[in-house]
Amino acid sequence: MSSKPSTSSKSAKATPRTQAHSLAVATDLFDFIETEALPGTGLTSKDFWQGFNNLVLDLAPKNMALLAERDRLQAELDQWHRAHPGSIQDQSGYQT
Repeated sequence: MSSKPSTSSKSAKATPRTQAHSLAVATDLFDFIETEALPGTGLTSKDFWQGFNNLVLDLAPKNMALLAERDRLQAELDQWHRAHPGSIQDQSGYQT
């Protein structure tokens, strides 16, 4: 279920991670869940991390699609502002 914390070799300031199922969870978050959030809930560590893992696997593709849509919308806004520099004179044109 979990293993010792590890750090990525990408940066000297990488956040320490702990493996929980297929997730690499920030160790501070993992420790908080284990020592403060779970005790007294009736959930086992194994059940929590398996359920969380399943949620992440289910929602990650949806999140990626939403982020792509956000990027598309931001690109449209950026393009509009480049084509119409300065203050917005035509509010109705801006809103369409």
